[in-house]
Amino acid sequence: MGVPTNPEPLDRQLCFSLYAATRAVTGLYREVLSEFGLTFPQYLVLLALWEHDGLTVRDLGERLQLDSGTLSPLLRRLERAGHITREHSVEDARVVHVHLTPKGDALRSQGGRIQGCLVDNLDLTYDEASTLHALAHKVTDQARGRQPRN
Repeated sequence: MGVPTNPEPLDRQLCFSLYAATRAVTGLYREVLSEFGLTFPQYLVLLALWEHDGLTVRDLGERLQLDSGTLSPLLRRLERAGHITREHSVEDARVVHVHLTPKGDALRSQGGRIQGCLVDNLDLTYDEASTLHALAHKVTDQARGRQPRN
């Protein structure tokens, strides 16, 4: 069996399914995040900092899989909104640490409500959600040329 000469229809394309799912999920978050004046990428920055406050910009970019050209404007907007501060390292001025402010840390208490917008709108069992999570990581890792996570 050879490679098909014509592409599959759009609604059978995995790339389109992943794209549409990403847009739909981001849309679910948009409404609740707008109450806090946050975009979805800004929320992801806060999630990472709620786990490990004081990450360097470089570590934050690696954690979020974002380049500095994308991450820097997000951080500027979060800083202007009073959610984070950026501080140059005393040992090496090229290294910048990102810290939550009390305002940014206070949003952590809303994290369950924010995450609930996804759970409340998707009719997935725990097993389905776990499988989807594992498959999403596998696709990401393989598309980036890394070994799959265990």
